Amino acid sequence: MKNKKSLFLFTIGLLLVTLLGFAAVYEKKQQPKEPLSATAFKLNTVVTVNIYDSKDKKLLDETMELCDHYEKLFSRTLSSSEISRLNGQTLKQENGAFVLSPETAELVSKGLYYGELSNGAFDIAIAPVSSLWDFTSEEKKVPAEEAIQAALPLVNYEDATIEGNKLTFAKEGMGLDLGAIAKGYIADKMKEFLVSKGVKSATINLGGNVLCIGKKTDNTPFRIGIQKPFADRSETIAILDIEDKSVVSSGIYERYFEKDGTFYHHILNPDTGYPYDNHLVSVTIISDQSMDGDGLSTSCFALGLEKGMELINSLPDVHAVFITDDYQLHYSDHFQEDLKVTYME
Repeated sequence: MKNKKSLFLFTIGLLLVTLLGFAAVYEKKQQPKEPLSATAFKLNTVVTVNIYDSKDKKLLDETMELCDHYEKLFSRTLSSSEISRLNGQTLKQENGAFVLSPETAELVSKGLYYGELSNGAFDIAIAPVSSLWDFTSEEKKVPAEEAIQAALPLVNYEDATIEGNKLTFAKEGMGLDLGAIAKGYIADKMKEFLVSKGVKSATINLGGNVLCIGKKTDNTPFRIGIQKPFADRSETIAILDIEDKSVVSSGIYERYFEKDGTFYHHILNPDTGYPYDNHLVSVTIISDQSMDGDGLSTSCFALGLEKGMELINSLPDVHAVFITDDYQLHYSDHFQEDLKVTYME
């Protein structure tokens, strides 16, 4: 009898240990993993990639190398880039047309599309004007009115025509500035690469352009903050639950300076050559593709609250939140129904 009781207690004890072991393994699987992470200064911003379901560091290196590759194509300030050579008229030409790489041609085509969608409020042909402004130095220099007026006739996306990889300008002296759309394109290409390597849980952050691959390894959404304007980048005004989507913001707090009591920011009006003044502080776009988020955030900011909201509400599978200069949040149709928003105090 005593032996039977001992056997029974031993069996119960073994069962408990086994169950606890299974519970520990299950709990471990449910815990979010520390990501494989890399951060570097590229594209004139801080680039961070976090991979949650792989420990292959080579993936990080190769993903970061993509940034370098595209910067050599799209940068307006890097003198050896394809766009700089285009603007300097030193890029190869055939029968009066500039010969672009397939990647640059693809991005230019998308930029011209957003010019049409916004009726010219978004204009990648703004380079003759944007090159006059410098929002990164400490000089705080406003371009001469004469220089702006001389450059304005060269700013019109309709005077840029692309067929295949051949780009033609209608006027001599025109140029392109892809800064308002390039980061989104690059983020999409980085995601495409990682997904091709089997990654299913990751985040890509190109200085505020955030693109999520899947969701966290514990099956919960990524929590992406909307930055509080003019505050530290870590300070948020609201947090969104995001799965496999892009979050892109365009705002006047990103690059700006004050001169003689006047505030100047980097989102320029192609009609005037000066920053937009429409009582908006920022526009955040949630979309499937980061390039669309980039193009739409700038387009909607340029259009202003009423027309920008009208544009967003006409598009499928896209959401937006506009922040006006009174710090009020304005949401596109169904935003709060389709997305979980946590407001910060």
